[in-house]
Amino acid sequence: MSTFQSINPYNQETIAEYASHTQADIEKRLAWSHQAFRHMTHTSLQERCEWMLAMAQLLKTNVDQHAAIITREMGKTLKEAKAEVLKCASTAEYYVEHIADMLQPKLISTDAQQSYVAYEPKGIILAIMPWNFPYWQVFRFAIPNLLAGNSGLLKHASNVSGCALAIEEVFLQAGFPEGAFQALLVNSKHIEPVIADSRVQGVTLTGSTAAGMSVGALAGKYIKKSVLELGGSDPFIVLKDADLEQAARTAVKARMQNAGQSCIAAKRWIVEDAVAGDFTDKVSRILREMKQGDPFNPATDMGPMARPDLAGELAQQLQQSIHQGARLELGGQQESANFAPTLLTNVEKGMTAFDEETFGPLAVIIKARNEEHAIELANQTPFGLGSSLWTSDLDRAKKLARQIDSGNVFINAMVRSDARLPFGGVKLSGYGRELSLEGTHEFLNVKTVYIA
Repeated sequence: MSTFQSINPYNQETIAEYASHTQADIEKRLAWSHQAFRHMTHTSLQERCEWMLAMAQLLKTNVDQHAAIITREMGKTLKEAKAEVLKCASTAEYYVEHIADMLQPKLISTDAQQSYVAYEPKGIILAIMPWNFPYWQVFRFAIPNLLAGNSGLLKHASNVSGCALAIEEVFLQAGFPEGAFQALLVNSKHIEPVIADSRVQGVTLTGSTAAGMSVGALAGKYIKKSVLELGGSDPFIVLKDADLEQAARTAVKARMQNAGQSCIAAKRWIVEDAVAGDFTDKVSRILREMKQGDPFNPATDMGPMARPDLAGELAQQLQQSIHQGARLELGGQQESANFAPTLLTNVEKGMTAFDEETFGPLAVIIKARNEEHAIELANQTPFGLGSSLWTSDLDRAKKLARQIDSGNVFINAMVRSDARLPFGGVKLSGYGRELSLEGTHEFLNVKTVYIA
C-alpha cells in the first residue's frame, strides 16, 4: 500500500504519513457519498444552512489549529493561513444568506400557462484541488454545492493530506450527513475510475494547464460536466498617470503573498516607460524590507515555497531569463524550499520569465512604450485568468479593461477571488466559473419546466 507524506517545507521534517485508500475504500466512499446525496435531497435548505453556519463557527473557533495545519504542510505564514481559514468561514456565511435567492426558480414568460427554470442538485461532485490554498480552494467549491444538495469528494494534493482530512472532519462535526463531504487519498492515476463512475456527476479542478488537459479529456470521455481553473501569467499594468506608491505596494503584495504561489499572482509587471524607473525604485525598496523565513515566526513576511523541487524549477527559470538578457536587481538566493523575494528587470517577450508561468516569488518588470503597447504585451500570453490595471483615468480604464483577454480585470486593485463575484479564466487558464450565482449553477441541473 502506498503512502502520502506530509513534509514541513521550511525544514524538511516529516510531519506525518497517510495510507492511501484502496479500491475497496474508494468504493465505500463513493457509496457513502451517493447515500448522503440521496439523504440531502430530502432535507430542507434551512437545515443545510444551519449545518453550514455551524461549520463556519467551527472554523472561526478553531482558526489557530486549522491555520497551523496549513502552515506546517505547505509553508505559508501563519498570518496568511489564518486569513485563509477565516475567508472560508465568511464565505460560508455569505452563501447561507444568499443561497435561497441563487436557487430560486426563474420564471420566464412564454405561451405556456407557466414556464420556469429550476436549479436542482445532480449528485456527487469530484474536486481535484491544489496545495497552494489548501482550505480556500476546497471550501469555495464545497460551500455552494453542499448547500444546493450535492455531495462532495475531494482528491487533494498529496502533500496536504492533513488539510484534506481536517476539512472532512469539520463538515462532520458541523452536522452534515456522513459521506456528504469526504477526502479521497489517492494518486492521480486512480482518478479515471472515479470520474467514470455513474454516481459522479461533475468534476472541478484547480491546478496546472497539463492537469486540466488530462482531467478535461477524461470528463469529456465520460460525458461529465467539468470546471477548470488553471494557471495564469497575470499582467499588472501600470500606466504613467497611476498612483505609483499605491501601485508598487500592491504589486509586491500581489506577487509575493503565499510565496508567489498563486494562479492569480501579479506575475508580469508591465510599466509605461515614462515611470518604469520610479516604479522600479519603489518596489525594490519594499522587496528589500521583506523577511523570508520561518512561517511560524510573526516577524516573517514570506514563508518557504511548498517543495524544494518547485523552488528548483523557479531557480532554473530565473537563470534562463538572466542568460536571455534579463537583469537581476535583487534576490535570487535559494536554499531547499526557501527562496528569497526576487526582482528581474529588462524582461521582454521571448524570455522564460515572460513566456512561462513562474510559480514563486519572482517579480519581473517589462517596459511598455505607451498604453496600447501595454495592452498588447498583457495579451501576449496563452493564459487569461486575472489582470490588474493602474491609472487615474477611470473612463479610460473601463475601455481598456474590455481589451484585456482575461476572466478578471481589477482596476486600481489586486486581483482576488470574492464570493460575490464569478471567478475563472479564458484561454489556457480554463473554463467555467466558481463563486457567485454563475459558480453556484455550474453543477446543478438547470431544468426547464413548461406547464401548458
